[in-house]
Amino acid sequence: MSEGVVVNRKRDENGTAALPGSASLSGSAVAASVPGSEVQGQAEQGQLVGTARKKWLILRLLPWLAGICFLALWQFRLFHQLFSLESYQLPVPSAIAASIRDNAEMLFRYALYSGMEMLGGFLLGSLLGAVAAAGASFFPTSGKAGIAVMSALNAVPIVALAPIMNNWFGDGIWSRIAVVAVITMVAMAVSLFKGLTSIQPQYGELLDGLAASRMQAFLKLRLPHAMPSLFAGLKINMSTSIIGAIVGEFFIASQGLGYLLSDQIRLANMPLAWSCIVIAAALGIVLYEAVVLAEKRIIPWNRVRTNA
Repeated sequence: MSEGVVVNRKRDENGTAALPGSASLSGSAVAASVPGSEVQGQAEQGQLVGTARKKWLILRLLPWLAGICFLALWQFRLFHQLFSLESYQLPVPSAIAASIRDNAEMLFRYALYSGMEMLGGFLLGSLLGAVAAAGASFFPTSGKAGIAVMSALNAVPIVALAPIMNNWFGDGIWSRIAVVAVITMVAMAVSLFKGLTSIQPQYGELLDGLAASRMQAFLKLRLPHAMPSLFAGLKINMSTSIIGAIVGEFFIASQGLGYLLSDQIRLANMPLAWSCIVIAAALGIVLYEAVVLAEKRIIPWNRVRTNA
């Protein structure tokens, strides 16, 4: 074998031996770069989480800050100057708070009475509206016409409805419960009927192919699908029930926040009158949040879908 051939073979062997080394070097470089990218990704993820928490905190605190600013402007009589009001026309928050403290026992008793009217009418009206919507969903064509006729009750003003209910049921608590039931029944019927009937056709065809009865389709498909609409109607009813109870007490009543409010306005005792307004608003907010909490407990999947 010639000397040139031997030299070329050694050169090839050296080149081949150098390839694994270069591969190992590049592999170690890639391996060394991977932990750095992971750390950078974790840092970016941490920044995103921190930003999301800040936004969540701001969204939570913003209503409270806005409320505090509103009360501060009210306390320092900015609204009095803006609308040319006197203190006896619009008492400041400190005067209202003092009136609530001085009349706490009476306000609690009257708030309890008005709360019973609210809850009684709310439950009765929501139940009647749900039954009407469920019955109408079995006959969609004629049921839609019936719901439309029922919705005409919303056109009747509460101030006209309250004297009629007082004439029918007397001056007791049942007249105010009837007023609240009428105005809440319609909202529940309209909202729930829409949820029960807005079903995608392929779902109904699937149940028809499985030979499901109307009751089975109602329980397995329509009712679960309509649960968000049911709670939407409940939240609307809870907000409006306090209006029906208070306005109903304006006419014939011997107790309740509405009765006390109208009586104190006639006596020009505005701090106590505004105390009734504040207590009624707080009562409505608490009951509304109770409905929201029940919705989160009963249909948590709707909350996830809405947030998504």
